[in-house]
Amino acid sequence: MSAQPQPQTAPPVRSSALPAPPLSPMSQYAPGSDLKGALDSSSPEANTEDDKTEEDIPMPKNYLWLTIVSCFCPAYPINIVALVFSIMSQNSYNEGDYEGARRLGRNAKWVAIASIIIGLVIITISCVVHFTRK
Repeated sequence: MSAQPQPQTAPPVRSSALPAPPLSPMSQYAPGSDLKGALDSSSPEANTEDDKTEEDIPMPKNYLWLTIVSCFCPAYPINIVALVFSIMSQNSYNEGDYEGARRLGRNAKWVAIASIIIGLVIITISCVVHFTRK
């Protein structure tokens, strides 16, 4: 049997600028270290009294219940606008625009009230016309 010469492989060349890969990705942390403790809300850094958070600012009224009630009145283009204002108020609050949420909620309230009044006028007129005809 003749021995075939083994091709010699060169060792991989490393650039001196690149660091060697770590043995394991989490080897830099101690096994018992509490990593979640830094993210805990009870840390003194997280509890600053000067910062306003969403819990500090109360949610403005969006009058969703009123706009849903106004949808039962026969003034459909107007009560749909009130419903859209109410939903936009909720979305503005969720995005952090508190003043815009308050303004849109106020608009939803007045448009819903106008829709209910117009709907009651339409119902009254239709009842008067229906019951006065022979």
